[in-house]
Amino acid sequence: MRRIKLTIAYDGTNYVGWQLQPNGISIEETVTAALKKLLKEEVLLIGASRTDSGVHADGNIAVFDTESRIPGDKFRFALNEFLPDDIKVQESEEVPLTYHPRKVNSLKTYEYRILNRSLPVPKERNYAYFYYYPLDEDRMRKALPCLLGEHDFRSFCSIRTSVEDTVRRITDVSLEKDGDVISFRITGTGFLYNMVRIIVGTLVKIGTGFWEPEMMQEILEKRDRKFAGPRAPAMGLTLKEIREEKTLPAVTDEENAHWSYVLYQGKTQAEGKAYAVIRACEDWAYEALLLRLTKQLSRNGALYVYVGDMTGRLRDGQEADYFTFRKTWLEDWYVTSDKRKLEEAEE
Repeated sequence: MRRIKLTIAYDGTNYVGWQLQPNGISIEETVTAALKKLLKEEVLLIGASRTDSGVHADGNIAVFDTESRIPGDKFRFALNEFLPDDIKVQESEEVPLTYHPRKVNSLKTYEYRILNRSLPVPKERNYAYFYYYPLDEDRMRKALPCLLGEHDFRSFCSIRTSVEDTVRRITDVSLEKDGDVISFRITGTGFLYNMVRIIVGTLVKIGTGFWEPEMMQEILEKRDRKFAGPRAPAMGLTLKEIREEKTLPAVTDEENAHWSYVLYQGKTQAEGKAYAVIRACEDWAYEALLLRLTKQLSRNGALYVYVGDMTGRLRDGQEADYFTFRKTWLEDWYVTSDKRKLEEAEE
């Protein structure tokens, strides 16, 4: 059995999104059908990002397992013969069977285009949000810096989502204007349901002058969807790329108005150990932060996660999901592990 990784570009106009849906044709369904025709075998396709109906992609990632002997880099040519013109594979390669597109550390970049002019342009109708009221891009740009870093983006998440942890880290954000088109780009480790489109809807309110740029920070702090702007239409959004982080950062230092911590993963790959130091954290965010950091370090390969808690909250025997923390001989340091990983390592 082999696992093949695909980088797929598509025009999402005629589809109900990536994921299989009962109310229309999806990208996943179309690519899977093409694979079955090519391989003459059952195929399970796993995508990295479940883009919504009407959203486009230049570089979504998906994997499937196969018995086929077609070279990994040749799948792109063979599969494209069975795909429609609005879906095409850009790259293909063989990856380890342990590779999972939603379990690797990566940075996703989205771009949202707004056509800001008095009259629409027909050829842009599926690729940009036509907005006739004048937008001040300088005002919109001033609202962006507060989005950088790690924050609770609950205000910019659709209320229909079932996700519990709404904290995400944004590494880069920009807004440029070229002629009548305003392009908003945002890069992060992950995004909530409709997060980019709600941020854009909020930026539009700021660009029109209805809200001040400082409102973005205030809305972020509210952690309540009702305070943010409307969700912008899907057609302006494109998943530009998913860039995988090949190596773990030895040190990760994060700090915002509500929490502060540092992660050490320099010994994770060699010794199976990782360390987290919680320097400060407000009460409402503490338990979620503890669990999030522990899961992250464990997912990155640590068999043992050591937590140094400078806030004094952590206690011997304290539980967080399937982790139980035990006091070490070092003051204010606790250790935990994922028992499932330990059992696999012993085998």
